[in-house]
Amino acid sequence: MTDRPLDRDDPLDDFQRRTISLLGHDRLVYIMGSGPAVIVMTEMPGISPHVARFARWVRDAGFTVYMPHIFGKDGAVPRMPGALLTILGGCISRQFRAFQANESSPATQWLRALAALAHKECGGKGVGAIGMCFTGNFALSMMLEPAVLAPVLSQPSLPLNDAAGMHIHPDELAAVKARMEAEDLTVLAYRFKATNSARLRGSRRSKMRSATASSAGCCPTTPRTRTAR
Repeated sequence: MTDRPLDRDDPLDDFQRRTISLLGHDRLVYIMGSGPAVIVMTEMPGISPHVARFARWVRDAGFTVYMPHIFGKDGAVPRMPGALLTILGGCISRQFRAFQANESSPATQWLRALAALAHKECGGKGVGAIGMCFTGNFALSMMLEPAVLAPVLSQPSLPLNDAAGMHIHPDELAAVKARMEAEDLTVLAYRFKATNSARLRGSRRSKMRSATASSAGCCPTTPRTRTAR
């Protein structure tokens, strides 16, 4: 695969573009590849050339990528002031509830329905879900969909005003934990090694580990939620 330039807008012309109607809402989804499905959820401020490159890496690893439009201008290099307006819009949107701990983003309901559809179309044991930064926590909520077997939280940033907060409703978190124990599933959570904030490095990671650890006794050295640097 020839890498496309990351400093120019990406036309995303190697993706199949589909408008998918689920739960009464139409969303544009970019699809490519073959094999088990992986839902790739873009970081802020949208599907940039870097995010598109990552999606192609997932395809090249042997998966079918489903990358929904969530916000921003698809394929665009982040530029001011447009990127800032997208970020501000996301922060105040009722679909994301970016400042609310112990609440789940309503947007995850449509994403769970997409995962179910992707599993039906692609087959396999289940579906992967990768959230990035602003959408990082979404992958955890998506475990409420039985088809999702491999959630990955990459630098989960919500809620924005609480470094130790969990961006998922307690009832949903309990259901996720019960499913992890019953099906022996693992949540992968990653953060940047060079993260500057000590609170961000430790607080949310510790909260996530304790919230998802097996009630049968999961020691800190073998957490159910794995955090990598």
